[in-house]
Amino acid sequence: MTQSNPRVAIVTGAARGIGAAVAKRLAQDGFAVGVVDLHESSCADTVKEIEAAGGRALAVGADVSKTDQVDAAVGRVADQLGAPTVLVNNAGITRDNLLFKMTDEDWDSVIAVHLRGSFLMSRAAQKYMTEQKWGRIVNLSSVSALGNRGQANYSTAKAGLQGLTKTLAIELGKFGVTVNAIAPGFIVTDMTAATAERVGMSFEDFQQAAAAEIPVRRVGVPEDIANVAAFLISDEASFVSGQVIYVAGGPRA
Repeated sequence: MTQSNPRVAIVTGAARGIGAAVAKRLAQDGFAVGVVDLHESSCADTVKEIEAAGGRALAVGADVSKTDQVDAAVGRVADQLGAPTVLVNNAGITRDNLLFKMTDEDWDSVIAVHLRGSFLMSRAAQKYMTEQKWGRIVNLSSVSALGNRGQANYSTAKAGLQGLTKTLAIELGKFGVTVNAIAPGFIVTDMTAATAERVGMSFEDFQQAAAAEIPVRRVGVPEDIANVAAFLISDEASFVSGQVIYVAGGPRA
């Protein structure tokens, strides 16, 4: 990245968890960060931490599944922070259920946030990246893309993100834009805590059970994902594109 190119990033789903960790890491690396989540007020803590550490951040509320809200959010970041050349598509929800219990709304809402949202955000942000002849898109997939009981909607969305990643890498590469995906394994977040509650386990027991099945014998934390995202966004990763990196404490394929 040249000195003249703006160092501005957008991270969706950045109010907490993995998104917040990525936003704070990118701010640490010198990026001004558009902190995007469904409600602007929920981004306050992430923005406050970034600013307390001497960084620049902007809280933006947007439903990433809505075209008008996405275009407005990306435009606002561009106007107030500068042209965004980094996008991390992290926003996501779960509506877990077995197939025979899964409703149309369960399916549609998960596909809309994860897959349509990443498409809309990428389409809106790529304009600034191609103009600058430099850009980075990182999509958050999941080990669930390989299949997971009770997650037909989530698994499908996360597998779809891998196809989107590879296609955008092909289309945008000639403009100096790389596109990669990170597929986390078990990460300690509010989302995994909710899963523990759904299956009737304490979160501590849930983590211990998960760690016993992971080769490195521990569960992940949001910073594990932020560190990989930081590498993929760096100039050192300029020859890495169209890849899916499983960050799961062991091999996945």
